[in-house]
Amino acid sequence: MSELADFGLIGLAVMGENLALNVESRGFRVAVYNRTTSVMEEFIAGRAAGKNFVGCKTIEDLVASLAAPRKVMLMVKAGPAVDAIIDTLIPLLSPGDIIIDGGNTYYEHTERRTKYVEEQGLLYCGCGVSGGEEGALKGPSMMPGGSPDAWPHVKPIFQAIAAKVGPNNDIPCCEWVGPRGAGHYVKMVHNGIEYGDMQLICEAYFLMKEALGLSNDELYDVFAEWNKGELDSYLIEITRDIFSVKDDQGDGYLVDKVLDRAGAKGTGKWMSQLALDLGVPSTLVTEAVYARSLSAVKDERVRAAEVLKGPHGEHCHGTTYEGDKQTFVEQIRQALYASKIVSYAQGFVQLQAAAIEHDWPLNFGDCAMLWRGGCIIRAVFLDRIKEAFDANPKLENLLLAPYFTDAVDKAQDAWRHVVATAATLGIPTPAFSTALAYYDGYRRATLPANLLQAQRDYFGAHTFERTDKPRGEMFHAEWLDLRKQPS
Repeated sequence: MSELADFGLIGLAVMGENLALNVESRGFRVAVYNRTTSVMEEFIAGRAAGKNFVGCKTIEDLVASLAAPRKVMLMVKAGPAVDAIIDTLIPLLSPGDIIIDGGNTYYEHTERRTKYVEEQGLLYCGCGVSGGEEGALKGPSMMPGGSPDAWPHVKPIFQAIAAKVGPNNDIPCCEWVGPRGAGHYVKMVHNGIEYGDMQLICEAYFLMKEALGLSNDELYDVFAEWNKGELDSYLIEITRDIFSVKDDQGDGYLVDKVLDRAGAKGTGKWMSQLALDLGVPSTLVTEAVYARSLSAVKDERVRAAEVLKGPHGEHCHGTTYEGDKQTFVEQIRQALYASKIVSYAQGFVQLQAAAIEHDWPLNFGDCAMLWRGGCIIRAVFLDRIKEAFDANPKLENLLLAPYFTDAVDKAQDAWRHVVATAATLGIPTPAFSTALAYYDGYRRATLPANLLQAQRDYFGAHTFERTDKPRGEMFHAEWLDLRKQPS
């Protein structure tokens, strides 16, 4: 047989193809298989022509072409297909061989599969991959977890193909995250933060369009300027670019022809649901998911716009902002930055709670650096998060790190003005608003939950703690007997 391959990949959709090309470009020999053989053959004859690939018509051929320990990465749709391929691979592999799932998999499935595969004497890696098609080809952010013994074997390949950051562009955005489903959980939180970032940017856009009447050319200039400062990020960059694209099928700009009805693939919803299970307030991703749900009822909203009135009795639209435009644009920028800080703070609080719940030894500063390049939420801002956790690995909340405490304090007057103005004008800003509500709730030593606990004890004898007694000591009051008697 000719030279054995270093790496095997199953699934040659665009992400799989691009990842395979990335691996091969770093000096590795790659064996590829696709369920539809013609797809594999077209790839070998096309984009892979003349390169160091082995085309395989069966999974058996793929396994036979790999050097030990075999490393087989699945780039297939998350769900039953992954289990089916795992069951096909297990009898063909040898102890110490590694199965890698690079899909958007729910972390509990990775927990289950890691245990199952390890019981067969094999190793398993659940690896979050972010960056889309371009990232897969040129350098993604990678979040591997699973069997710890798998990491030394996949590390040279993964860190070679990952995006690079740092002063010398030599720090890979790929590091071992933790055991079992930790990698896919971190990827899920990445995606949830992405939901929040996108919603916040959309709200900033909508305010500038609806309240200030900015044109697409003016919006381009605003986002171009924002991308030079503390908001410097991939999402701000592509938002800038979107406002420059003319409609290739008609007049005007393409963004104005895009239907305002958004979809979702589920990872944001997973993060929100799991936050509820953990009892942590990841409110921003939840509002971002709900905003997409509300956008999805487009036909219903069109009907409602003819019936429901906003400020000054107007249908659909509110009023135009009457203050200075440039001042308000800057206030929106500050509101966006402060809300973004809250979004990431909530994401890391959820990661901290999940690490405790699942006994994952997560390094939160490293998690931030995994997202510094290659992925959708990549931003200069993540360096500050890394610095915050390096300074205090036990940091309870990013809002308590001096850099972020100061940043939010400086922005909060503008933030409050933007949220209040949006409400006055009837322009929805659910993400800006919930971020501010979280900040105000978190910074208060006292909240009205005392009344809530009194209500619960009144109607259901759920008991309560007292401020003048030790924590954990529970009390019940006979509210009916103690109440003021109605006259």
